[in-house]
Amino acid sequence: MEAVLKYRGRVLSEADLSTIRELVQAHPGASRRELSRQLCQRWNWVQPNGRPCDMVCRSMMLELHRCGHIALPPGKGRHPNPLAVRRRPARPVVDMTPLAVPLKELGPLEFRQVRRTPEEALCNGLIEHYHYLGYTQPVGEHLKYIAYAQGRPIACLAWSSAPRHLRPRDQFIGWGAQERRQNLRFIAYNTRYLIPDWIRVPHLASHILGRMAALVPQDWARLYGHGIHYLETFIDPQRSRGTCYRAANWIVLGLTSGRGHNATSHRRTLPPKQVLGYPLAKDFRQRLASA
Repeated sequence: MEAVLKYRGRVLSEADLSTIRELVQAHPGASRRELSRQLCQRWNWVQPNGRPCDMVCRSMMLELHRCGHIALPPGKGRHPNPLAVRRRPARPVVDMTPLAVPLKELGPLEFRQVRRTPEEALCNGLIEHYHYLGYTQPVGEHLKYIAYAQGRPIACLAWSSAPRHLRPRDQFIGWGAQERRQNLRFIAYNTRYLIPDWIRVPHLASHILGRMAALVPQDWARLYGHGIHYLETFIDPQRSRGTCYRAANWIVLGLTSGRGHNATSHRRTLPPKQVLGYPLAKDFRQRLASA
């Protein structure tokens, strides 16, 4: 089989192109969205949770169209990019009375996974207005949590799909390029962690991280149909030593290259970040580095 195009790990042959051309010809009035859905159904191209890989398929077909391999019907309208026009999350109304007690006197903690719930706006707003990086809408698989104590939100955490290339992590796991492409979905990346300034409870941050290690894999499997074997995050060493992560037994792996995930050269353009990881199973290397 001679490869015509390789897109997101999928190798397309001339026979695959013939299938797509026949599909387009058989449905002359179909939209590009409908064509991509039908192609996913024909190829059984689905995510681990059973949903069709519609967005990836549509992008692949558009790339084939631009390269002249297929001829798609004209687009039926330009839809605004929801990420480009997304409104800034509103500042939430919350109780900002200082809470300074020992952890054992804080009372029971309640953790709520709030993605796709009415509380998601509260999580977004807290991160936007009280985290130094602000809020950025995740792309792909992701979860959001709010931790409550005494009826108040005391922490927010956001988790998303892991970056593709991360040398300290890749060396620590010991996987190759093929294994990384296949198994990257088994890693969750902690993109935001917020405990507001008015919450002053010693050891709370590391305690919450310990609870997350049990919750994230369960909720990920429930929502996306596959588990998580490893957690990771970055910290800015100029701002923090990552004390709470270290106290929760996260492992310091080294520094990023400082080139960013969309770098077009090998020149450093960003301050290097400290990479920390947390294996969720003793055989995590075997699980992640297996083909």
